[in-house]
Amino acid sequence: MNWKTLDFEQLTARELYLILRARSAVFVVEQSHVHLDPDGRDETGVHVFAAEDMSRSMPVLAYARIHEGDAEDPEVFVDKILTSPLRRGDGTAHALIERVLAVAAERWPGRGVRLTAPVSLRAFYEAFGFRKTEGPFLEQGMPYIGLTRKSRQAREKAGNGKLHASGPDAFANTYKLL
Repeated sequence: MNWKTLDFEQLTARELYLILRARSAVFVVEQSHVHLDPDGRDETGVHVFAAEDMSRSMPVLAYARIHEGDAEDPEVFVDKILTSPLRRGDGTAHALIERVLAVAAERWPGRGVRLTAPVSLRAFYEAFGFRKTEGPFLEQGMPYIGLTRKSRQAREKAGNGKLHASGPDAFANTYKLL
């Protein structure tokens, strides 16, 4: 598995096409979440993904998009998180979240990270230090929650210096993704 972290301008046309294809396969087809996936935010996001054999029709095995945040909402925001059905339950989702957190810490040190996820994945994300901050709320008829992970400095200041706990890949049923 080959991991990449690229800004939009660094993506090749084929990589972008295969990322959009994977997102559509999981979110639109598998989850029946009818929406315009190319939402205008790809150009400002950082794309973290794993692929094998880019000549195959569906080589993207895991993917997440990261946004910097802004003055009004400075936390790093992660969305479009998925894993291929072929890689669910094998630790790929765990590796994806570890990479996402490492990228966020490297690019935007001292900032927290937030995301939304199905309620069923709460324990998976809590193993990485995320805590529920909002919800539950319905998204496409499915209950979701907002989760936030404080920056390392904020966690250490609060007396919780551990980065995350290891555990089984509970991500297997998320976004039918992970």
